[in-house]
Amino acid sequence: MNKKKFRNRCFIMALICMLVWAGFAFAEDLTQTAEPVPKLIEIETPDTRTETVEDHSVTESKELNEDGDPVINVWDGIKKIATSTGIANGTWREYLMIAIACLLLYLAIVKQFEPLLLLPIAFGMLLANLPMAGLGSHTGPSYTFFNSLEEAVAGAASLGKESSDIIPRYNELTGLVQYSVQTSNGGLLYYLYLGVNKGIYPPLIFMGVGAMTDFAPLIADPKSLLLGAAAQLGIFITFIVAKSTGVFTAAEAGAIGIIGGADGPTAIFVTTKLAPHLLGPIAVAAYSYMALVPVIQPPIMKALTTEEERRIRMPQLRPVSKTELVIFPILVTIIVSLILPDAATLVGCLMLGNLLHVSGVTERLNKTVQNELCNIVTIFLGVTVGATTTGSEFLSVQTILIIIMGVFAFGCGTAGGVLMAKLMNKLTGGRVNPLIGSAGVSAVPMAARVSNKVGQEYDPGNFLLMNAMGPNVAGVIGSAVAAGVMIALFG
Repeated sequence: MNKKKFRNRCFIMALICMLVWAGFAFAEDLTQTAEPVPKLIEIETPDTRTETVEDHSVTESKELNEDGDPVINVWDGIKKIATSTGIANGTWREYLMIAIACLLLYLAIVKQFEPLLLLPIAFGMLLANLPMAGLGSHTGPSYTFFNSLEEAVAGAASLGKESSDIIPRYNELTGLVQYSVQTSNGGLLYYLYLGVNKGIYPPLIFMGVGAMTDFAPLIADPKSLLLGAAAQLGIFITFIVAKSTGVFTAAEAGAIGIIGGADGPTAIFVTTKLAPHLLGPIAVAAYSYMALVPVIQPPIMKALTTEEERRIRMPQLRPVSKTELVIFPILVTIIVSLILPDAATLVGCLMLGNLLHVSGVTERLNKTVQNELCNIVTIFLGVTVGATTTGSEFLSVQTILIIIMGVFAFGCGTAGGVLMAKLMNKLTGGRVNPLIGSAGVSAVPMAARVSNKVGQEYDPGNFLLMNAMGPNVAGVIGSAVAAGVMIALFG
């Protein structure tokens, strides 16, 4: 058996084992009933993410020696160390998530599935599920609670804190106000995650994408904008299907639908606004399926077109002047922002990056946005998003539904673009190859390359790449506009 076959068989066996293991997890979720958890409502504090709480009223008595030091028994010390390791305290959910993280790392490194973001996402998932490590994006500051203000003032003084550091909180279960003092800060990923939580990283990545995008094919063939719009059909159909299941709210269904835009940063941006608790599954699904565009799209493209249509040769695009290239990002920003203000953040950053590229007077900024800025933000975004995928949240029935509807969204988006291209082909007298419609999803430039590859399977001399790039870059704008629509409706 050669190495390639052996590696593939090992990969399939590992995938089957994890699916079986996940099935047990989901069965357990369905049989368990949730117990009510007392809630603490923080008064006048900006961030209410997960915090570690210490109860000041509970103290552990220890045996002391003559010098006042704790008495240490060697055997007890060994047992204490052994029981405090991650191996002893890890749950099967955490180990399953570690296995899933390793699978995603394999796909990113060996199979090269969107490695620039799938690799940091997978490693963030690995970090978040290391038992006892406390490296999740939601692992925030630790607090000590007191039952009275006098105790809180004394406790704050003993901790070297000021009385101004005391935070009052209302306990819904007891109906009493408790006072807390922060005893430790959150971890590194907790603070890096603020860039995701506050919607900072995705627009910055859009700026880098804009600097690396050439809108000349879209300017030369404006009707390709319709193909980019039609390919967003998957977003809205998936939204309807997700909402009709009764499992998801309208906001959650909107976040799931955005997967159909084939744009990872857009999916993350919308999810943080509409359904932040679904960020991990949606991000993993979005980037995994972006990498699978060459697998998902061709069967749909061939099913909806005839062999004669796939052989259609399209004319070469006209040259585009620099004036057009400079005016385009400015004009798009103004029009989109006036019509749909909620899309202004993504579209504005996308067009700013493009303007830095085409203006010719900001070469240093252009290179910085394309390289250093985009790369740094990509690392922060990937690791912190991956660190939200803890076993207790990721291993659920909702995750399976999100993965299934992600494929459905991609398929509907591809079909929408192809069907619009077929209509345009009829209206123009056979001058549009329907294959370029599949490039309307915003997986740039992969979707355009798929259109070109499928076309050359039937006519090796047919080069559709530049014609397909028009719908492809139009899809980037279309997904940002669709995101604005979802946020305006449910944000």
